[in-house]
Amino acid sequence: MAFFEIEILNLKDFLELIFRFGFNFITVTVIVKFLYYRASHRKDYFFTYILISTVIFLMCFLLENVKLELGFALGLFAIFGIIRYRTRQIPIKEMTYLFVVIGISVINALSNSNVSYAELVFTNLAIVFVTYILERLLGLKHEAKKTINYEKIELIKPNKRDELLRDLEERTGIKINRVEIGEINFLKDSAKVSIYYFQNNFEVNQADV
Repeated sequence: MAFFEIEILNLKDFLELIFRFGFNFITVTVIVKFLYYRASHRKDYFFTYILISTVIFLMCFLLENVKLELGFALGLFAIFGIIRYRTRQIPIKEMTYLFVVIGISVINALSNSNVSYAELVFTNLAIVFVTYILERLLGLKHEAKKTINYEKIELIKPNKRDELLRDLEERTGIKINRVEIGEINFLKDSAKVSIYYFQNNFEVNQADV
């Protein structure tokens, strides 16, 4: 049956949509919930990744049915892959996860009859496995950075570096890994100090750079 020359229900395509969507949603949820979120506890990005993945998948799947060329798909992938939010720059790790969820969604949506389900499952599992290895087993720590205005310029001297670290750690509550001294303003008795710390030791907030 059709309404204005559009099929009301194509059971075969509809069931394929449900199957592929469920498969994609499970894969993305495993990566975002059990790998990314457990390490970062960033609810804002969790929300973003799930919705972007859902929209990208449905967009690609439905547009693929109207036989758009592969070039369009790659262009769409590139556009969403370079997304930058106006409020702040996205940290490199979050950008990588964004790239991963977009890539998985595009793969799951646009794979055709030339790609077997075994190959599709292997591709998804390979991405999940590599992400798990990097995030969990290797124990890689992300070094975050904050730049602050510091008024005790007498402590920025090289021979007082230990005192500087103790003062900054006491004030910020952050276990600092290293410090860099930037611009010094003797008129205002202040200096730009960049502190570096492992992200796991402090909850990153929106002021991170």
